[in-house]
Amino acid sequence: MVVEPKVRGFICTTAHPVGCEKAVKEQIDYVKSKGKMSGACAKKVLVLGSSMGYGLASRISAAFGMGAATLGVMFDKPGSVNKTGTSGWYNTKAFEKFAAEENLYAKTINGDAYSEECKKEVIDTIKADLGKVDMVVYSLAAPRRTVGDVVYKSVLKTTGAPYTNKTIDLRNNTVSEITIEPANAEEIEATVKVMGGEDWEMWIEALKEADAIESNTVTIAYSYIGPEITHPMYYEGSIGRAKDDLLESSRKITKSGIRAYISVNKALVTQSSAAIPIVPLYISILYKVMKEHGTHEGCIEQMQRLFKRISENDLNLDDEGRIRMDDLEMKPEIQAEVSEIWEKLNQDNFKEFTDIDGYWKDFYALFGFGIDGVDYSADVEV
Repeated sequence: MVVEPKVRGFICTTAHPVGCEKAVKEQIDYVKSKGKMSGACAKKVLVLGSSMGYGLASRISAAFGMGAATLGVMFDKPGSVNKTGTSGWYNTKAFEKFAAEENLYAKTINGDAYSEECKKEVIDTIKADLGKVDMVVYSLAAPRRTVGDVVYKSVLKTTGAPYTNKTIDLRNNTVSEITIEPANAEEIEATVKVMGGEDWEMWIEALKEADAIESNTVTIAYSYIGPEITHPMYYEGSIGRAKDDLLESSRKITKSGIRAYISVNKALVTQSSAAIPIVPLYISILYKVMKEHGTHEGCIEQMQRLFKRISENDLNLDDEGRIRMDDLEMKPEIQAEVSEIWEKLNQDNFKEFTDIDGYWKDFYALFGFGIDGVDYSADVEV
């Protein structure tokens, strides 16, 4: 079938298998172009949330930068006769193909990473194939989590008071003002349950109980802080409460004997960030400014740099013990320019002062579209 992008809100409901494969290959080629990482490299890596974005880039960096065996966990769907699979499905199949070509162990479990069944399947696979892992990447981003009979749903809201600011409606590229109502206590608790650190702790504890994790293992989870513009929606919002919990979990895990870190990453176009009001407009301005300064990075550039720092034990932690991969984004001169643009931005001039085309290019690329060298008019097997 001929596959075209079908966008609904901030989600694309189709994915292009050839485009996804080529995009994965480009990320692999980038990591390989940087050479093998020296130092204390991990050799057996578990990536929880491995099929897109930072998780996929982490897996590629570990495999093709460190030469590591990788076990991934995803929650994706294959294609059918008249419907494409998810981009994560195609990304993973491509990754496994290229890993096999270089004799790198790469296996993926498709299931709900929050479930006990998935934890058991992963641990059984580790014991059978790898013995123990020496690195765990926690990169889950989900809208809900089931614990027993209770389904917790995360919300993207402020806390304390309503917040009004500019945003962009991705359905029609219009800039307007939006008011976000604050989350109530129950919604905040649910968001922390879904996106906080409880499940990360449970994974590490399960691996330890099964003797499936090395004593010198490093584990890492991903977070974001951002500028004051986005703080009410993110850093100080319901999702920020969850990220505070994630940071606290890193400290608990470290006290238990496994080195745990939070990496504060740069704002990028992902399925998660596209859903947060105000943030996509900020990203489109940030892209323009950072590209003009020659400091823009995508997921793979960020993760290659992060894994290199880990391998060389050059973490350069902040006062809270976090790895700051957002260092280029948060440079004062970058943020000063972003703030200046933000103040004067409106519907009439936003195309002049943003890189909205770059935003959409990255968005479509998440699903395998707009990749150079792919014939999108051709029939493909889905």
